[in-house]
Amino acid sequence: MFRYLGDRLFLTSVALYAVNRWLVKPRLAHGDHFLRNHFNDLLVIPCALPPLLLFHRLVGLRKTDAPPQGGEVALHLFIWSLFFEVAAPVFVSSARADAWDVAAYCAGGLAAWAFWNRSLFTVAAPRDLTGNVTT
Repeated sequence: MFRYLGDRLFLTSVALYAVNRWLVKPRLAHGDHFLRNHFNDLLVIPCALPPLLLFHRLVGLRKTDAPPQGGEVALHLFIWSLFFEVAAPVFVSSARADAWDVAAYCAGGLAAWAFWNRSLFTVAAPRDLTGNVTT
């Protein structure tokens, strides 16, 4: 069962975002490109998707409490990439389109999906016909 706002990855990502945004970035030299410009972009999916999926669940758009599926992650990656990297630069003078931001959204989204669905990657121990683990 997915815990939405109680999910460990969500809580960790929100904490990392806050630390980077308010403690680390103000102390960085302007040359530190990754922490200043792309680290928080890695956290877009793990920070934003759980509350959004909880809202979807509450209004009936999401029918399950399973971990976020690949299609849900991909759809939100697409929407956020369009919004932040295509629409925002048109309407917000300080916004800049950056393909590296999209790469960071995707990397963070893939890592989050793999974490939330890690049970898909576990190999069960072999069992005999009675269900006992064999060695």
